Amino acid sequence: MVVFIPFAAPGDVVDVQLMKKKKSYAEGRIERIITPSDKRVEPRCEHFTICGGCRWQHIPYEMQLAAKQQQVEDAMRRIAKVEIPEISPILGSENIWAYRNKMEYTFSNKRWLTREQLSSGADFPERDGAGFHIPGAFDKVLDINCCHLQDDLGNQLRLFVKRFGIEHGYSFYDLRANSGLLRTLMIRIASTGEVMALMSFGEDDSEKIKALLDAMRKTFPQITSLQYCINLKVNDTITDQEILVHSGKPYIEEEMEGLKFRIGPKSFYQTNSRQAYRLYKVAREMAGLTGSELVYDLYTGTGTIANFVSRQARQVIGIEYVPEAIEDAKVNSEVNGIKNTLFYAGDMKDVLNVDFIEKHGRPDVMIIDPPRAGMHQDVVDVILAAEPKTLVYVSCNPATQARDIALLDAKYQVAAIQPVDMFPHTHHVENVVKLDLRIKV
Repeated sequence: MVVFIPFAAPGDVVDVQLMKKKKSYAEGRIERIITPSDKRVEPRCEHFTICGGCRWQHIPYEMQLAAKQQQVEDAMRRIAKVEIPEISPILGSENIWAYRNKMEYTFSNKRWLTREQLSSGADFPERDGAGFHIPGAFDKVLDINCCHLQDDLGNQLRLFVKRFGIEHGYSFYDLRANSGLLRTLMIRIASTGEVMALMSFGEDDSEKIKALLDAMRKTFPQITSLQYCINLKVNDTITDQEILVHSGKPYIEEEMEGLKFRIGPKSFYQTNSRQAYRLYKVAREMAGLTGSELVYDLYTGTGTIANFVSRQARQVIGIEYVPEAIEDAKVNSEVNGIKNTLFYAGDMKDVLNVDFIEKHGRPDVMIIDPPRAGMHQDVVDVILAAEPKTLVYVSCNPATQARDIALLDAKYQVAAIQPVDMFPHTHHVENVVKLDLRIKV
């Protein structure tokens, strides 16, 4: 039986307490490390093993990359079960720390106490904190001193808001009672140097809100977009909330090859800017564009890939479920003077159909970048019916990607595979696959 043990390293000898047992596997927790692996490295973060992220900090980066390469190969061979070429070596991240351009923090009036704190016997009367949700517990927030995934400005901002709130008697959010002023903080730091901070408040107290935002603007003049919202809902999502600008612009900008990409508070953008550029270059290269092709960009988001490849295509048509994202995509085309893109909003399986293809033309190339769940069967069927010459499938989940590739195998063969590491110290890996239409005999 396979036993999954978080925070273990290959070669460790450990005592494990089994926490969950299924028919074919079990999950355990390290109780004691008897003999640590010689492959272990010292985790940089003081919150390692408690915080929900960065679970591979104790593994050398070269081993992380090897494990992700193997993950892609296993998915292709065990799930897709199709003929594949040699998989290209994974493209590692140039920066393995401070690589994220976006972080989200939650404020809580009942910060999580660790096992060590509880066993110390000390009193902790001050429970206000700001940090990350404990995995599997929506109402438990770990107070974070330092996160190493974003530029240290993110830590400075979070700690300033926390300190300001405590010193001025602001209420921190109670996740069970759904009350409290300080709720969440989103920080985006673009590769261009522009900075967005978005405070979400759980109460509408204009005087206190203005005082905090004024203090943030004064203390951090490098913030180019300071925004806020009043979120009185039960959940933290802001997609349906009105976002108000306190100072600066309502967006920040990223840049690739001279192209500007506007990012609003609700916009999706790859969280590792430098690796996103490498990822998109891989996708563009696999597309093999010469300037004469009609390209469909499925799940286009804010049109980043569509606009990025537009210079090498005759026309690019992007489809995305989120209407706000499509509006961002159109703006991104406009600000860059791109005139050969079209964007449509709607559920992919409803928009992409035979009538749509008859109206807009049969694509020469399709670039596909779906969510983790992969593609709906109806979308696969339309792709098979449309028979574009080339498919470029970008995925953040090699397992569902492999499942879809098996479905596409009826007409397509895998021509190239390129993993890209977007998230060092985690198990997540991005993978790009080129598929060529089989020649009819």
